[in-house]
Amino acid sequence: MKIVVAYSGGLDTSVLLKWLKETYSAEIIAYCGDVGQEEELDGLEEKALTTGASKCFIGDLREEFARDYIFPMFQANAIYEGRYLLGTSIARPCISKGMVDIALKEGADAIAHGATGKGNDQVRFELSTASLAPDIKMIAPWRDARFRKQFPGRAEMIAYAEANKIPIKASMKKPYSMDRNLLHISYEAGAMEDPWYDATTEADTDMYTLSVSPEAAPDKPQYLQLLFEKGNAIGFQCDDQEELMAALPDVSTTIGQNGYSLCSPYGIMRVLNTLGGKHGIGRIDLVENRFVGMKSRGVYETPGGTILLAAHQDLETLTMDREAQQIRDSLIPKYAQLVYNGFWFAPEREAIQALVTETQKNVSGEVRVKLYKGNIMNAGRRSPLSLYNEHVATMEGGAEDAYNQDDATGFIALNALRLKATARQG
Repeated sequence: MKIVVAYSGGLDTSVLLKWLKETYSAEIIAYCGDVGQEEELDGLEEKALTTGASKCFIGDLREEFARDYIFPMFQANAIYEGRYLLGTSIARPCISKGMVDIALKEGADAIAHGATGKGNDQVRFELSTASLAPDIKMIAPWRDARFRKQFPGRAEMIAYAEANKIPIKASMKKPYSMDRNLLHISYEAGAMEDPWYDATTEADTDMYTLSVSPEAAPDKPQYLQLLFEKGNAIGFQCDDQEELMAALPDVSTTIGQNGYSLCSPYGIMRVLNTLGGKHGIGRIDLVENRFVGMKSRGVYETPGGTILLAAHQDLETLTMDREAQQIRDSLIPKYAQLVYNGFWFAPEREAIQALVTETQKNVSGEVRVKLYKGNIMNAGRRSPLSLYNEHVATMEGGAEDAYNQDDATGFIALNALRLKATARQG
């Protein structure tokens, strides 16, 4: 038997890899999708092979993740329950696709993951896999009574790792669990399980990875301009740009129209994460409804995504038709729910995406924002496809040919007709 394991190198997946090999007498292939974890991937291949994997694949999914998952989702302005920007949720189908590709290439019989039976990730991984490779078997050790009996807690897992010479770095005291990618980082469990716990105090300063607190952000605001094409950010300009790019050697740019630095979706996310993190943007603390039925508390840092959403929404106000926007907006809760629940590859999500893509064909132009101590302040927007007509909107006289105020009398009368009829019903 051959099993591809979703592998991160942490305690859980390291123990799980060894356990699967012993329990199923199987060849184990470790897979990790690089969606922007950065230093978390250091030494991963060596660790997997030492633990017992026959092979270890680290798929570079960073550009694909930004281009094919993050950007389409932000075209839809998807927000789960009004607050969560879906950072963990949107990474799972991308990682699942990478795993499936390796499983098919290697002729694997099954895919295994270390998601617990209480969380959303088990659903996301398995629904994505079912959509892409319906004949591949899924193995979820945390839903196997044998695994839970052998490992009722972290103490048993650490003891097992030590006994089997599995290289790990773990202790009995872990204040929270983390999940990082190009879009965000999340913190859950430990002290976070108390919804009254205050995660904004100095005691948790070292927890945050992508951003400083708004209080510690620079006292000077920074201007940023984003260039959009069909709903996607393709370029940027900002104050202190040379200093910014010196800190991002992995981001390649070319000079485009009006002096904008053009770069790939991955590059845009790296730039926005750096700027947002510098100015304390994108921290949220919330209680959300998991798909499996329980509520959970999480703290998130989404600096770049928060800026991207604000800028995209602002440009839409200038370029989108009102009725088309209202139809798209009416579908945002459903779209966000589909992403959160693991239905990225489902036909209903793809159908909504087609509508979203159509609404974005004229969302091209420039947006200027000012970043300051956790805030994103709109500071201008313009577009060659703007629907805004200054001659129509002006409060000054002399534009009667563009908008005749007398026409509003009949407009109001017709709209009031049914309201008067209802009032006269008694």
